[in-house]
Amino acid sequence: MTSDHSPLTRAELASLLTDAAHRVSGILTVDYPKAASRSYLHPVLGALSAGPQVICELNDRLEGFVADDPLPTTPAGLFTLASYASALGWLTESLAELTASVDRICTRVGIPTEPPDSAFSAPASVEQGHDFDFSFSALELEAIRTAADAAGLAPDDYVEVLSESLLAASRITDACMEISGGLLEDATYVLDEVTDHVRLGDGPDSLPTLVRSLLARMETAK
Repeated sequence: MTSDHSPLTRAELASLLTDAAHRVSGILTVDYPKAASRSYLHPVLGALSAGPQVICELNDRLEGFVADDPLPTTPAGLFTLASYASALGWLTESLAELTASVDRICTRVGIPTEPPDSAFSAPASVEQGHDFDFSFSALELEAIRTAADAAGLAPDDYVEVLSESLLAASRITDACMEISGGLLEDATYVLDEVTDHVRLGDGPDSLPTLVRSLLARMETAK
């Protein structure tokens, strides 16, 4: 990544992590053209469209980082590599989960629906383990009926798939914010460390923020 192939300075390593953090958080601000007939997908279309490109860009930079001669060997370089690779893996997994959620939504709306009732109650739960208590005003009910009609869905089906979409959007938002925050925290540590001996020792405290977060998630999932 440098013309003379010299090891990256701590400032350059921190810049690598900071740039990655901004690219990840930028996924959440992308706007995507939305059709009224697919309004139930509005919460996820931006991230779904921007995510793959960001992953490709980050992967290209990672390949350039590890392809340099010499490879990262300093504690700061190895610390940065671990943080960056963890962020890329986490983002890739999160986008795969988002894609699977959208696929389920699309499959759901392809199922023939019963004619809508004049009065309906929204589903009490959208996904096992995630309970929702909906209470709509008359204006909100009318807006739902209008959106459902444009999408060709019964109102209760529309609320269900929109809820699934909102849940998927919430998950990718949480993931992007945690990934971005972890990258920025690690960048600050690499840049502010007085010496090149960043924390690479025994125990979890010696690991980058994102690595520790991933280990904690794995432990919780057991």
